Amino acid sequence: MKQKITFRIILLLLIAFTLLSLFLTPLIGSTSLNFVELFQSSSARIILLDIRLPRIMFTFLVGFSLALVGAIFQALLRNDLATPYTLGVSSGGALGAVIAIKSGLSLSILGFSNTVIFSMLGSVLTVSIIYFIARTRSGIAPVTLILTGVTISLLFSSFILFIHYLADFTETYRMIRWLMGGLQVTRWHYSLSLFPFCVLAFAYFYSQAGALNIITAGHETALSKGVDVFRLQKYAFFGSSILIGIVVSFAGPIGFIGLIVPHLMRLVVGPDHKKLLISAPLFGGAFLVWCDTLARTIIAPAELPVGVITAMLGGPFFIWLLIKRQVKH
Repeated sequence: MKQKITFRIILLLLIAFTLLSLFLTPLIGSTSLNFVELFQSSSARIILLDIRLPRIMFTFLVGFSLALVGAIFQALLRNDLATPYTLGVSSGGALGAVIAIKSGLSLSILGFSNTVIFSMLGSVLTVSIIYFIARTRSGIAPVTLILTGVTISLLFSSFILFIHYLADFTETYRMIRWLMGGLQVTRWHYSLSLFPFCVLAFAYFYSQAGALNIITAGHETALSKGVDVFRLQKYAFFGSSILIGIVVSFAGPIGFIGLIVPHLMRLVVGPDHKKLLISAPLFGGAFLVWCDTLARTIIAPAELPVGVITAMLGGPFFIWLLIKRQVKH
């Protein structure tokens, strides 16, 4: 009973922090806003409603997705260091994006640019290759999955470097800028497109929280408890990969959110996925919103790519995590 009360308090604090973040960050920027200006100035309302709010809601959904998939991959692969990009989906998306930039095609489908479309195709190709290689009769072998993902990432990274070598200065700058990750959207189109995938993924994964708790103890244990391991692995792999493929195609590869946030929330709420799959996405979304706010204000009126901020925060945390694991062993 005490643990339930404690989690409810933590959850209320997380919800309050999330709402406060979404309420305050739209007012912060190179041009500060206040409530008086919103009622008196049409330009202030345009800045808020057409520029900042779409970006902040999109940023929240990206952070939500990265933290959710990070928690799922760490359970699915039984690896504390797993991230949403461990299986190479981001490399496939990045390869598609640089091909689109190098090709110079002017293409738009449903309001999405050729870079988004090619990145999504690259992610789908990567997911298909990895699943084909790692699939066995008894399920998906986590070790094979990781090794395949790492190999595909290295292979696609070499292709990306080759395309960089062939690119001119302008193309190279655009490629590097995309690879840093960015959340510069000024329309609701991206948020509305990402939202249903976030809802569906969260609903499915949360419904499987009990099975994820069991599968972390080992596949044999999960099978003995009646968990359909192969089905869970397959659906979790494809669901997570599709969501991350969409996120990467929209925002580029934003690192460390999927590693940092699940670990922090695991320290706070424990390893139970019924708690973790609620707390991690909420905090991940709010955390990325503040990272993006810092990125767009620290050198205003210019702005840093948000991937730079998350890497600066995530790098030291990753090193600390490795040291902690080494001390334990």
